[in-house]
Amino acid sequence: MAVTQNAPEPTRQSTPSRLLDTYFKITERGSTISREVRGGLVTFVAMAYIVVLNPLIIGSFSADDAAAKTDVLGNILPVTQVAAVTALAAGLMSIIFGIVANYPFGIAAGLGINSLLAVSIAPQVTWPEAMGLVVIDGIIIVALAVTGFRTAVFNAIPRELKAAIAAGIGMFIAFIGLVDAGFVRRLPDAAGTPVPVGLGIDGSISAWPTAVFIFGVLLMGTLVVRKVRGGLLIGIVVTTVLAAILEAVFDIGASKGVDPKGWNLSVPALPDVFAQMPDLSLVGDFSLFGAFTRIGVLAASLLVFTLVLANFFDAMGTMTGLGKEASLADKDGNLPGIGKALVVEGAGAVVGGGASASSNTVFVESASGIAEGARTGLANVVTGVLFLAAMFLTPLYSVVPIEAAAPALVVVGALMIGQVRDIDFSKFSIALPAFLTIVTMPFTYSIANGIGVGFISYVVIAAAGGNAKKVHPLLWIIAVLFVAYFAVDPITDAVT
Repeated sequence: MAVTQNAPEPTRQSTPSRLLDTYFKITERGSTISREVRGGLVTFVAMAYIVVLNPLIIGSFSADDAAAKTDVLGNILPVTQVAAVTALAAGLMSIIFGIVANYPFGIAAGLGINSLLAVSIAPQVTWPEAMGLVVIDGIIIVALAVTGFRTAVFNAIPRELKAAIAAGIGMFIAFIGLVDAGFVRRLPDAAGTPVPVGLGIDGSISAWPTAVFIFGVLLMGTLVVRKVRGGLLIGIVVTTVLAAILEAVFDIGASKGVDPKGWNLSVPALPDVFAQMPDLSLVGDFSLFGAFTRIGVLAASLLVFTLVLANFFDAMGTMTGLGKEASLADKDGNLPGIGKALVVEGAGAVVGGGASASSNTVFVESASGIAEGARTGLANVVTGVLFLAAMFLTPLYSVVPIEAAAPALVVVGALMIGQVRDIDFSKFSIALPAFLTIVTMPFTYSIANGIGVGFISYVVIAAAGGNAKKVHPLLWIIAVLFVAYFAVDPITDAVT
């Protein structure tokens, strides 16, 4: 691979630097050690919210709380323990992925799977049994990757759909940023309007946190336009400082789902305690086959099927988009060494379930670090080390509000949407599946849903147009599986 004009001259590197350069192929990919470190830091900052958010999704402060996520026996996962294992699993998996796969794709607890566990699975089984299903899900995905099936599916996806997946992910992460910052909000049913979302509060930007987000978007956009090194990181730091000043002056406080003008997740104020020992007692607290005994083999198998399909394609789609954005993919959108990357990513479900942190997968927010210049697994090692440190520094890193990190997602989304240039919209047989892939991701908050809709529409339109034989056989298989995936609830009801 050709070295870019900005690549460093390796002749004056120290021995440790040369070893890092050689192992991670830093110069070969047109990067530098400083860029990788900076990119890893930015990725961590963009992902760090998961250590606060994951405990709120699958954990509870008390079983007596009205919103407690209790299992079938009324038990909960304590928030502080979930936070610790979330950081532990993310740190270990990010480091392993960086060393083995050599991609700058951070790994942590996936938002889709943890919500599925809390809402649909845990009420049917115990929390250890639910985590056992996640471990089984991971074992299956690893097996599919080791046998080469997962790689074959990855390579069978048409180039245009890979471009659509990348563009859709750009739309998705931008939408995440807009919603997390309160710039776009869900409208209550009582609003008397068929419009599901709106601008700010009653169509107005009347909250300080949202104003901070807007400032961050404009600042980071300006820094990117002027090609300032570390522009996203600088923007996050400056926006966080502004948020802390506003909090000190106006005492805004946390939203907690009640005050729409409050900070959505973390309040930008210095904590009383800067460090604490992590409680890792949830590690190993899972039951591999308990769910099959409790609810039956068929019902448990359907839950595993849902987990596998969601994990399988959510990660595959994310890696497709990130790989194209990092210029690591070839002209057909395939990534070098994708086989071992898919094996390690599948192991994230095993580790996440075994630690009771939920399935760990590649995070789309890694695009922020890629935009900073990260191109190798060294950035992932940096991200992972910071996650391990976060186990002890939970109160400190929560100073950064989501409104200060969300602007980076919007800016990166604007960069990734450029992948649509590789889609030939003059051919409607390509245009419709690509369009559906792109819009379904943000509208359903799911990468896997976007891929599924794109696959199904692609094979149906190809068959209707007389081109069924040109569709790769694996795409037909995956399309049928996605039909079953989308109909899993009525299928479950019918068989149980």
